[in-house]
Amino acid sequence: MNSLPFMVAALCVLAIAYRYYSAFLASKVVALDPLRPTPAHTLYDGSNYYPTNRWVLFGHHFAAITGAGPLIGPVLAAQFGFLPGFLWLLIGVVIAGAVQDFIILFASTRRGGKSLAEIARQEMGPMAGLITAIAILFIIIVALAGLGLAVVNALRESSWGVFTIACSIPLALFMGLYMYRFRKGKIAEASTIGVIGLVSAVIFGRYIPHTALGSYLTLSHQGITTAIAGYGFIASILPVWLLLCPRDYLSSYMKIGTIGFLILGLLAVHPPLHQPVLSAFAHGGGPIIPGKLFPFVFITIACGAISGFHALVGSGTTPKMINNELDIRPIGYGAMLMEGLVGITALIATAALYPGDYFAINVPPAKFAVLGMQTVNLPMLAEQVGESVAGRTGGAVSLAIGMAQVFTALPGMKGLMSYWYHFAIMFEALFILTTIDTGTRVARFIAQEFLGKLYKPFEKTDWLPGNILASAAVVGAWAYFISTGSISTIWPMFGVANQLLAVIALCIGTIVLLNMGKARYAWVTAVPMVFVATTTLTAGWQNIWDNFLPLARQPGRWFIGTLNATLTFIMMSCAVLMLLSFLRHWRKFLAPASALLASQDA
Repeated sequence: MNSLPFMVAALCVLAIAYRYYSAFLASKVVALDPLRPTPAHTLYDGSNYYPTNRWVLFGHHFAAITGAGPLIGPVLAAQFGFLPGFLWLLIGVVIAGAVQDFIILFASTRRGGKSLAEIARQEMGPMAGLITAIAILFIIIVALAGLGLAVVNALRESSWGVFTIACSIPLALFMGLYMYRFRKGKIAEASTIGVIGLVSAVIFGRYIPHTALGSYLTLSHQGITTAIAGYGFIASILPVWLLLCPRDYLSSYMKIGTIGFLILGLLAVHPPLHQPVLSAFAHGGGPIIPGKLFPFVFITIACGAISGFHALVGSGTTPKMINNELDIRPIGYGAMLMEGLVGITALIATAALYPGDYFAINVPPAKFAVLGMQTVNLPMLAEQVGESVAGRTGGAVSLAIGMAQVFTALPGMKGLMSYWYHFAIMFEALFILTTIDTGTRVARFIAQEFLGKLYKPFEKTDWLPGNILASAAVVGAWAYFISTGSISTIWPMFGVANQLLAVIALCIGTIVLLNMGKARYAWVTAVPMVFVATTTLTAGWQNIWDNFLPLARQPGRWFIGTLNATLTFIMMSCAVLMLLSFLRHWRKFLAPASALLASQDA
């Protein structure tokens, strides 16, 4: 099966969706106003509220929302076959994911950059705000654990990869100082320096394993977890202009450039798809993600089709930096379409691997031994990349190999497999770490809003003790899950958590439209809300009974299994309560219309 028709079809559908559907949302549904001052101007503080160039902010927003999800989710979902994931990515991003991102970014911008929980409180009442805050605090911790685990598995025992990622941090700090202190406004100069620095880190990283520095950078699972936790803590506290925004902007160059190059590579090479259209694991029993095609494909592929995590970014850092309301369309809707394209390219690159090689990489060796599959190119691939790749679960390694195979098939690229592989690992890690820093910062905002109800100073985002305490609590929680979990436990819980947050965000978005007097357009958020709620609540229930409770009965795993089941139940309960609250508000809007019809009949 050739990959070319799928790649061309995806590009056409996404282009048409942006041209027409996003224009409909911008002009008819919410009526963006270019003359209306945004919070970045009215609440300017030089730290969190900061008017930002449209394309710099697009880079930050895209880097922040596009974590490991659109890379790892489609890779893991290839277990079910190629076609289900492709259709969900393409359809879901157009009518669900991009709509959610656009509406929430608009709603937060119109409300002073308030968080999703505060918007819920204003639009639906104090109880809805409390439920949303509780759900977000649980969900964001699980989401960051799920995203962080992928980079831990990819970078452990890899000094080349650790060196490359470590270089991105001082580069970002230098870019921030360069753009905002040394050479104000010289974005192109800073970008050029940053990109050259990152590419150089990949090239020279090859020699790191053979130096004394290599032994210090060869970190274990726990070492990588600790390093990422330290980075997330520091990035959450520093001003956005110093590290977070320039680092995300730098990462976005690499991300968009790499995805663009991968698209061109797929169009030129159009590798055959060795994964079946629908696999034998569609009916359950899969070795990577437990459960059947329905509903698990809809939680395995979370980011890329729709992601509740995006609502945190869209009501966290980004609305505080919107310079003009018209920027909401390319940043809110356009960035999500780009993420959907990332997911599609990741799926195609992975589907080019032979099934035996794919499963040998993505499941533990003991589990692979009982599948009865034979590897095809795995020994050769390991030799070419210079590292052992068998049993490197989490999806990141198999995707990096798939991408490297595409790049090395291009003219003049033969023999560069190891460079392309480590470049792809850096590419994936940059996606993940930009979500780690932004996600931790957003969680810190939410925690401070929540704790501010108990102690007022916590509400002030520039209060350093509050920043430190809230950041430490958030980082400690998600780092614990990374340390104690595996991809088969964390990713299903992350998928359920992420999609339940999307249900809550779509619920809030629908109420926002109703309160604006846009009831005739409420279907744009209500329809995907119903679909995502149905699939995710079903998957959550199956997760509890078929995955987490059996885990709790294993020796030494009682606590983590019980904790996962409890958290999943709490998140499901929050989503159900929000849906019930939504129905009560919906009835209030229907009541006047019903009364009017009754009076007319009389």
